[in-house]
Amino acid sequence: MPAEPALPLAYLCLGANLGDRAGTMAQALAALEAAGLVVTARSSLYETPPWGPIPQPSYLNQVAAVLSPFDPHALLDLALKVERRLGRDRSREVRFGPRAIDIDILLFAKETVATPGLVLPHPRLLERAFALVPLLEIAPEITVGGMPARDALARLDASGVERIGPSRA
Repeated sequence: MPAEPALPLAYLCLGANLGDRAGTMAQALAALEAAGLVVTARSSLYETPPWGPIPQPSYLNQVAAVLSPFDPHALLDLALKVERRLGRDRSREVRFGPRAIDIDILLFAKETVATPGLVLPHPRLLERAFALVPLLEIAPEITVGGMPARDALARLDASGVERIGPSRA
């Protein structure tokens, strides 16, 4: 019998700066697993400064490596569904504003996607220390668009990204 094809590996960045941040992120990962993703690695939790012009509380961020039975667009649909279930209403929020949960697809295997609703690799990944630091914790040799992620991080100010402890599994 032929071997089952391996599921593609994707990296998700989770973030929250409202409510029980760590608890909500743990619930999000549990919901993603219940829907069929296989979490193969989770970074530590990182306290990070907010991104963008809106004054708001600090974020917790974490990156998870997942095996996905879904294509990139279906994975995005699942992530958005989980966000809604956990209280996020994108229609009522300000861009780069506070949120109870945010789930971004950073990378999906070696795929490049450029559609109106999804761009992969994530278009701002190489500009965001809050995503690169936890990504490199679980995938230290990863490259993004041919560039070692470690080199991209070396060009950024990561001083506000502080590891606060292991994830809540």
